[in-house]
Amino acid sequence: QVQLVESGGGLVQPGGSLRLSCAASGSIFVVTGMDWYRQAPGKEREWVASIGTYGNPVYADSVKGRFTISGDNAKKTVYLQMNGLKPEDTAVYYCKKDPNYWGQGTQVTVSS
Repeated sequence: QVQLVESGGGLVQPGGSLRLSCAASGSIFVVTGMDWYRQAPGKEREWVASIGTYGNPVYADSVKGRFTISGDNAKKTVYLQMNGLKPEDTAVYYCKKDPNYWGQGTQVTVSS
């Protein structure tokens, strides 16, 4: 079994910051090649960011310049640093690794 355990979500004011973590265990040797998704109430799941096998990041236009994805293979953990948060960022955030492994999700709420 492969497990992805997420943490770091919470309530933050607009303009604030949060760092999400996704700790991997089981038959995973590296965390490069992982993704972050989010899903707001009543909406479909949306891709947010990916980290490639060489550590290169790719971002959705909605978060580019505000979010940063990174990975630590020694800790088997992938991170999502979120700065300049907006109410539109409110969602449950999920990490994912191919072929189809998902974390349990962590709630992020941006509100004043």
